[in-house]
Amino acid sequence: MSKSQGKAFELDPLLRDKVRLLGKLLGQTIEGQYGADMLTRIEDIRKQAKKARQGDTAERDRLLALLKTMPEDALLPVVRGFNQFLNLANIAEQQHGISWRRENVTDDEVEQMFIGLLDRLQQKGINGIDLSSQIAAANIELVLTAHPTEITRRTLIQKYDLISRLLQKRDDLREDHPELKTIDKRIETVIEEIWHTDEIRQVRPTAVDEAKWGFAVIENSLWQAVPGLLRNLDLDLRARGATPLPLTAAPVRFSSWMGGDRDGNPNVTSDVTREVLYLARWMAADLFLRDIENLGMQLSMSEASAELKKFTGEVSHEPYRDCLHALRERLLQTKVWAAAKAKGQESDAEPLQEEDELLQPLLLCYESLKSQGLDEIADAGLLDTIRRVACFGLTLVRLDVRQESTRHADVLAEICDYYGMGDYHSWSEEKKQEFLLAELQSKRPLIPNRWQPSDAVKEVLDTMQVLATRAGDGVSCYIISMASEPSDVLSVVLLLQACGVRDHMPVVPLFETLGDLEQSAPRMEKLWSVDWYREYSLGHQQVMIGYSDSSKDAGQLAAVWAQYRAQEALSQVARDKGIKLRLFHGRGGSVGRGGGPAHRAILSQPPGSVAGGLRVTEQGEMIRFKFGLPEVAKRNLKIYISSVLEANLLPPDSARPEWRELMEQLAGDGVKSYRAMVRDTEDFVRYFRAATPEQELGKLALGSRPARRRSGGGIETLRAIPWIFAWTQMRLMLPAWLGSDEALAKVIDAGKLEALQDMYRQWPFFRTYIDMLEMVLSKSDSGIAQYYEGRLVEHELQPLGSQLRTRLNTMRELVLKLKEQQELLENNIALQQSLSVRDPYTDPLHYLQAELLYRERQDQDVISEEVERALKVTMAGIAAGMRNTG
Repeated sequence: MSKSQGKAFELDPLLRDKVRLLGKLLGQTIEGQYGADMLTRIEDIRKQAKKARQGDTAERDRLLALLKTMPEDALLPVVRGFNQFLNLANIAEQQHGISWRRENVTDDEVEQMFIGLLDRLQQKGINGIDLSSQIAAANIELVLTAHPTEITRRTLIQKYDLISRLLQKRDDLREDHPELKTIDKRIETVIEEIWHTDEIRQVRPTAVDEAKWGFAVIENSLWQAVPGLLRNLDLDLRARGATPLPLTAAPVRFSSWMGGDRDGNPNVTSDVTREVLYLARWMAADLFLRDIENLGMQLSMSEASAELKKFTGEVSHEPYRDCLHALRERLLQTKVWAAAKAKGQESDAEPLQEEDELLQPLLLCYESLKSQGLDEIADAGLLDTIRRVACFGLTLVRLDVRQESTRHADVLAEICDYYGMGDYHSWSEEKKQEFLLAELQSKRPLIPNRWQPSDAVKEVLDTMQVLATRAGDGVSCYIISMASEPSDVLSVVLLLQACGVRDHMPVVPLFETLGDLEQSAPRMEKLWSVDWYREYSLGHQQVMIGYSDSSKDAGQLAAVWAQYRAQEALSQVARDKGIKLRLFHGRGGSVGRGGGPAHRAILSQPPGSVAGGLRVTEQGEMIRFKFGLPEVAKRNLKIYISSVLEANLLPPDSARPEWRELMEQLAGDGVKSYRAMVRDTEDFVRYFRAATPEQELGKLALGSRPARRRSGGGIETLRAIPWIFAWTQMRLMLPAWLGSDEALAKVIDAGKLEALQDMYRQWPFFRTYIDMLEMVLSKSDSGIAQYYEGRLVEHELQPLGSQLRTRLNTMRELVLKLKEQQELLENNIALQQSLSVRDPYTDPLHYLQAELLYRERQDQDVISEEVERALKVTMAGIAAGMRNTG
């Protein structure tokens, strides 16, 4: 237990009241189904857990004895009660963060950050039109991904969102308002609906289901948040005498991997990608149709510009409505067309195909209103719709297609074999490039007419042929995972060309492992030295930096330094070659996968590395936490814009040579230490599988993608997400710190503590790394980890667990020493408070999970339904308590 644990914190009274209200209503629901005795049992467990967390060992022993002997018929109600309380606490906390009634609302951190940035920019002479153009050109793209970290069912998410909206209504009413009772009754009803809904998916979602979930985030939140954000930015700019943003400014756009990411996911096929692309078209048309119908009610005016009258006909008495009516008919046609295409059917409908067909009539109405002096009307709902067109377009959210590099090599190998050209796989890199460049410039078709490819090869080509249709207009880029050589990129360009895909579709290599990150710049330099490719790319290039696999491969410390150096080197080579580079960060929600606060993360990147804009993944449950509510989404989007502006216009100094030298030493020692444990310790994998619920995670229908790349094998076959998920469930948090402990200890023992403290104070990259490490350590708990071990791990493996816990405790002491603090999170009271609210509910779930794992593993032939379901609920509850699953 860390020094900060067990300490009592005073919550904002209003937040405390919300948590208590939701807890009371949940208690009433539980009592209504199971009676007062069950509610008393749950409350007694909570009180015991709270005392145990505060250091009462006798109470902890009594709690553990109680949980070990709990009858099976009580398991499910108890774990469900704790799970749902944690979800409701999350709702209260998230909604309270945007409430105008919260304490210190005048000191809103995001607004202060943005206003302070504008002040500093003005001091540097950046104001007026320059300031507006810099914001408009921020070039931020957030890529929504469906990695299986969102453990909560979509139907429950919708109910949680409704509770958030009801809490906001409560905030807007005075305490004696007669409607308060009605709102509280509605919240009670929704909580009852939640309680009587199965929180665990029984069927694994399909890739199309995941895409629909992504569309729902746009429909329910981002559709309102984006124009609201731009309106807010305009106010900030006007307050400084700057010009408003251009009408079609889109500093932030959105893409998706849902339905396009086929790397290791056999469930994403060419048919799935086609369906998702057309469903996105249908959803966009439907949302714009709602906007147009609202505008039709608003724009009843008769006075109009000559241009609009000419467009609608001089005799029109309601030119705006007539203009919008024509647009409405085209949107209806678009929905009919997209629905048919999504099913693989043909359609005679005449859809909107080009964005200008949607945008120009809206701009015509806007300019007409302005010409008539109706500025307030023009700048209301109509401007919001224009800005939605600029951000979302006809495709709503553009799809990335991702495939593993060997799949493309396999296609070419089969083609070469058919033509009798030899074994493509055995060729040298030089021979491959020579062949690919010759074929790229050849006039004969690459793909033989009467050739029968294997099923795997046919699927790759079928996907590319989908991209050659109108559906392909909704594709943003083609990503190659495990890219290692220029031939990996050239082969994709060749196959896209052979399948009739439009010219210049961006092809994005993804560098993931430690070795690939280290070689990324030399490999891209080779590619950019190919004249044909430079012409094809039009001097622009996107490169993706992988965070998850590099951390699992080398440990977090070595991975973050490799990512930093790769960005530096790639940026420098791009400048030397005259290439406009855009880096794409494949970050996850957890720190072990590159997660953390966006502002800190962006400002910790190498100077100049976001000059070409920023592209970053937003994954799983973090999409809901950051963008699930319009007001929350606006705040987080503003953080991204602020951070990119600051990184580009007020960049930090470059790292000093002595800092770089020390980081090289830390990273080298870190990777050796990490791999010595994970790869070279004989019993490590056995311990991991015994102490964590890794083997049972497959029972959770989390996402459409399998948990393993292939069956059997060690952790190398396990995806990064379940690897981190499993360690998080038992609170050892090993992927985020293992290796860092011995590396930092070695440097400090060598008398370099002051140098590390200097790096922490003055280097944003190192400060962010250490602060993220501190946050993870604050969520770790060696006592809980030891309990899992004692209950689940055979005696001969337990010394390994003892060693890991000792290293965890050493890691805590090192961070405190480096930060010159007495306890973790000394300067992050908000997170301390958040954890203190959750601990009494999360701790029993941990103890019960260990007990349930024990029961299940004792007799796998006779596993009761109650134990199975309760185990799944503990996983969901702990994920809710930790606020990040993987």
